[in-house]
Amino acid sequence: MERKNRRGSQCSLFPYGGRLLFLAVLIVFPAPSSGQELDLPSPLSLKAAIRIALGKNPAVKAAQNGVEISQALQLDASKRLNPAFTLNTEGWRAFSPDQGPFFRTAETFALFSYEIETAGKRSLRTRAADLGVETAQAGLEDQRRLLTLQVERAYFRAVLASANLEVAQSVLGEIDRVIGLNQVRYTRGEISGGELKRSEVERLRFLDDVFAAQLELRNAKSELLALFASPDLSRDFQLGETLPVNLSQPLGFPEVSSVSSLVKLQETALRQRPDLREALREEQRADTETLHQRAIRSPNVTVQGGYKRTEGFHALALGVTVPLKVFNRNEGGIAQAEAELARARNQAELTRTALLLEIQKAYNAIQVNRERVRYLEEEYLRKSDQSREIVTASYRLGEANLIDFLDAERAYRETRRIYNQALYEYRISLYELAAAVGEGFPQ
Repeated sequence: MERKNRRGSQCSLFPYGGRLLFLAVLIVFPAPSSGQELDLPSPLSLKAAIRIALGKNPAVKAAQNGVEISQALQLDASKRLNPAFTLNTEGWRAFSPDQGPFFRTAETFALFSYEIETAGKRSLRTRAADLGVETAQAGLEDQRRLLTLQVERAYFRAVLASANLEVAQSVLGEIDRVIGLNQVRYTRGEISGGELKRSEVERLRFLDDVFAAQLELRNAKSELLALFASPDLSRDFQLGETLPVNLSQPLGFPEVSSVSSLVKLQETALRQRPDLREALREEQRADTETLHQRAIRSPNVTVQGGYKRTEGFHALALGVTVPLKVFNRNEGGIAQAEAELARARNQAELTRTALLLEIQKAYNAIQVNRERVRYLEEEYLRKSDQSREIVTASYRLGEANLIDFLDAERAYRETRRIYNQALYEYRISLYELAAAVGEGFPQ
């Protein structure tokens, strides 16, 4: 009886022990997450961001798959046609009373045949496939170039938002200090309640700038994480770059700076832009494919030879087969290839024109933005800082009114935001010029 009760108690405790064991296994061996966490350095530099995006972005991987597809087509195009083997027997009198032995009365053929491609079809097909691989590789390079520019834009949008957030927080901090001072003044009877309330109400406008900058910063970081193909787009990270830039520094691009000549930039772009090279290779491929389609008009020749046995006699069998191109001379294939060639030529010319326009617009942007930054630094930036300091000190001493103080803070905020925007646009214009020239990745 005691053994039975002990066994029953063990059975009743077993479910709880099993649950504890299951929980322990979950703690020690957690279930794998749906997406692997992205390893980001801290702080994240622009070069590191570009490298991560080039390694993780699905658009680049898809372009790489396109290269692999073209390489598979290249392998298939270079192959020769397979030979054929035919074994045939006929003439055995199976339903005749005097049918005789099978191998004496039946005719047996064992033939090998091979189709010979004429007019250089194989070499033209192989050449077209080779150019297809080169076209896909140029497309991959162009996708990397475009992605690099996307990362640069998203990265410095985040840097711009961070700089604007610092300005907004600085202004808000000064407003809070003044509100604290006004509260003390109000208790002493030095100012009216209306001035205190006015300063507290005006705080909302400056606080709204902080919220807007925080939203812009989060969205820019999420956009950058999306380019990394990160599973968590809400992840926070530190940025390693700042907006200020040397106006004569090329930012790591050997062929590009703010003082490069337009002619030199155009020559460099025509030489190394991957999308132009892709368009030119596609034009060459279409031209080769046109020659291939014309070669298809020439019929292939099939030769065959083998063994023949008829009623005990052994013989050789030889033959040649030539299709007669009477009704179909591949007119449709030739017309299609010629149309594709014309389209490829027009596309190459369009790409060249768009390339030169991109360089001209980016070059113009650099010239204007450089002068804009220099003008702000020399004429307005220092004056805005000094004006803010003077008016703030005067207001603390009671020599300036609240409206003058608020106007000085607004002027400081707007000047800093305009300056930050000018720095951002100058950087981006340099990156756009580098992308237009083909210098997609900073050294």
